[in-house]
Amino acid sequence: MQSAHHDSVSKLIFELSKLPGIGEKTAARLSHFILRQNEEYAKALAEAILSAKQKTGLCHNCLIFTDVSPCRICSGPDRNATAICIVERPTDVLSIENSGNFRGYYHVLHGVLSPLEGIGPEDLKIKELLSRIRQSSGTILEVILATNPSIEGEATALYIARIIKPLGIKVTQLAHGIPVGGLLEYSDKQTIGKALENRMEMT
Repeated sequence: MQSAHHDSVSKLIFELSKLPGIGEKTAARLSHFILRQNEEYAKALAEAILSAKQKTGLCHNCLIFTDVSPCRICSGPDRNATAICIVERPTDVLSIENSGNFRGYYHVLHGVLSPLEGIGPEDLKIKELLSRIRQSSGTILEVILATNPSIEGEATALYIARIIKPLGIKVTQLAHGIPVGGLLEYSDKQTIGKALENRMEMT
């Protein structure tokens, strides 16, 4: 019969292994690191997670995770209101921001089209994107599609391009300085910068 201590450690490993990119071995290493720290560290970690979960919501403009709405990017005084960059996930916003090559606004889809997983247009933040464009009173002149160069990312970009082009807005896509199958959050800032500079208009 397992001891209560072993049960609690197993539970910690199990919960940590649910995090993306964290396998069972890494989860075990993280668990053992946490257990070696003093109790104050464990409390601070638990409180930070709970606080972030309780105080964080979606920016009502770009839909990134934030504790204030509009978020710090959307409320920045020196942003270019004529361009909006469409990304799959909140982490992609940070990757593009770190490149330093884009000063417009963002829109987070929170996923990509994936018929095999039952994810359709209604499951993404496309309706909110169209609403933003309509409410912009013609200030948005360009939509940059920065979905990842995967099959699903490309299909999502094409779907959005087909919807937006009839509105008379220029639709561009990141140049493929980012390798096919690569992810924005793992690309270095120079690669993302080049992809932004060399973006192509979608036909």
